[in-house]
Amino acid sequence: MTLIRKAEPAAGRDRADQVRTLFSEIAPRYDLLNHLLSLNIDRLWRRRAIRELGWEAAPGDTYLDLCTGTFDLAAELARRRGFGGTVVASDFAFPMLARGLGKIHAISVQPVCGDAQRLPFADCAFAGVTVGFGVRNLSDPEAGFREACRVLKPGGRFVVLEFSVPPGRLLRAAYLLYFNHILPRAGRLVSGHPWAYSYLPESVKDFPGPRRLAELIRGAGFAKADWFLLTGGIAAIHVGVKGPAVPPPAR
Repeated sequence: MTLIRKAEPAAGRDRADQVRTLFSEIAPRYDLLNHLLSLNIDRLWRRRAIRELGWEAAPGDTYLDLCTGTFDLAAELARRRGFGGTVVASDFAFPMLARGLGKIHAISVQPVCGDAQRLPFADCAFAGVTVGFGVRNLSDPEAGFREACRVLKPGGRFVVLEFSVPPGRLLRAAYLLYFNHILPRAGRLVSGHPWAYSYLPESVKDFPGPRRLAELIRGAGFAKADWFLLTGGIAAIHVGVKGPAVPPPAR
């Protein structure tokens, strides 16, 4: 299997370097901590995201998973019964991709090391695009949305799975207690990294809420963008749909 490297853009370099360093350093314990700290609920969320992709309409086509990490979402799609296409899985943290290669052995996932904000793919190359828990790590999320729209075929779906803050008062209080105090300490203990799991709650706190995120997706060129909450609002799924191709003007 070929693991392709791609060049990085200069824009947003400081934040990009920080995020790349963070995920490169926690790659060895990333999967363990993801499932442990989410109590395995993240697996159910990924399955729901795949259902929203609508891949059954074109099961033999090519799909793109952005910010793929160790390939959890890409592998979930590639292993679906009836799926006969290819998943291109992209991430700019090379150690994350290297760590997850065992998950994609003998399934149709092609890893590419590249930046979601400047994708090395042609226009209208993919039948669908997914991203799981990666948008808030982009230095310019709107640039990532525009790129997702560009590489999507007309009518294709862009599915974003991301953390959110629950709207309910009691659940929000419990969630923030766990997210701001328990998770960082547990993350430091298991990963050995001094600040990686303090970054996570900070990144969620500063991230746009679901309604605003839907507006940003529409503003990036999508014909529509809907969203719904998962597990009381701990996470949310956004689905952007690219409009039909516009025919050239008559001469």
